Amino acid sequence: MALTSPRRSALADQVIAQLRNQITSGEWPVGSRIPTEPALVEQLGVARNTVREAVRALAHNGLLDIRQGSGTYVVATSELAGVMHRRFATADPRHVAELRSTLESAAARLAASRRTERDMRQLDALMARREETWAAGDAEAFVAADATLHLAVVAASHNDVLTELYADLGDVLRDYLRGDVGPELRPEKHMDHARLVEAIRAGDAETAASEAASHALDCVADQV
Repeated sequence: MALTSPRRSALADQVIAQLRNQITSGEWPVGSRIPTEPALVEQLGVARNTVREAVRALAHNGLLDIRQGSGTYVVATSELAGVMHRRFATADPRHVAELRSTLESAAARLAASRRTERDMRQLDALMARREETWAAGDAEAFVAADATLHLAVVAASHNDVLTELYADLGDVLRDYLRGDVGPELRPEKHMDHARLVEAIRAGDAETAASEAASHALDCVADQV
């Protein structure tokens, strides 16, 4: 449906909100190229300048990256994620790994005592998806599946602040995982996450925390 408003500033805000929703809902995932400017003009029923203004605003906020001659790409899922992505893009990989290890270890410890049956069904499904993408040899799909599994572990802690912080760091963590995995999946890069999931299922907080911490640190070992 076309967006209408008597004031252009209000109309631009509507377009910004709608484009942001396309990103946060996952319809336009991180790394994807958004529709072209003419396509957005047709889709939204607004002027080209309004679309351009909205895209530039989201690029300024760190959600989009305008690449001359290539298109506009999603680089983060929230303004805070965009800030973190820019802030830590050149950070020492070991420091990022240590942060990830700290967050995931704490979350896994909590998840072991707070997980629900629904959480476990989700973890089992995501584990299966992770292994399917590995077996298919699809590196990018594997990175996405692995990152989603780790986020689900954190979500099973039922600590909303920890989950939101981890989600906002997700784009940074995916970049480092992508660098560790490389363009091709190799057997020596595979890490079994079954013990982590089973420790959470069994309510074994110490093993869950240890497994989560070691996975994060092992990821960076080959990069430094």
